[in-house]
Formats: sequence, C-alpha cells, structure tokens
Amino acid sequence: MLQPKLIRVETAEPYLLRLFYETGEVKLFDVAPYISGSWYGELKNRSYFKTVRLLPDGTGIEWGNGQDIAPHELYERGVPVSA
Repeated sequence: MLQPKLIRVETAEPYLLRLFYETGEVKLFDVAPYISGSWYGELKNRSYFKTVRLLPDGTGIEWGNGQDIAPHELYERGVPVSA
C-alpha cells in the first residue's frame, strides 16, 4: 500500500512523533520501542530526538546521523488523532 506524503512532523513527549499527511490525516507514532542499541539509542537524547526532519520529497523522516523509520511503518503503525 502506498502511503500519502508527509507534509509535517513534530515531536511530542516522551518519544512521540506527530505526523501530518497530505490527506489531512494526523497520526502519532511512538518511537520509544526503537530506542535501543548503538544506532537508535542516540534518540534517547531529547535534544537530538527533537531534530527529526522531513525528507524533501515527503516520503519519510530522518535524524541528522541517518536514523530513520520506514515510511510504511510510520503510516501503518501510527495511531490516528485529531489535528
């Protein structure tokens, strides 16, 4: 399934991403289960976690050192919320 393009991403406490899609959908994605090991463990640093950015084409998100989460995973596992 093709997911809609992301138009904005925001962080929320404790390790949540609020994802805004071109369809008007808004979803919350919990990153906490991913924050372990040397690669994703860096996301435990709240300042670093907040540096998440949208990829230029709206197909995903990433952090400065290359950590990312698959776009389909963000969409499929994200919990719908009201904007």
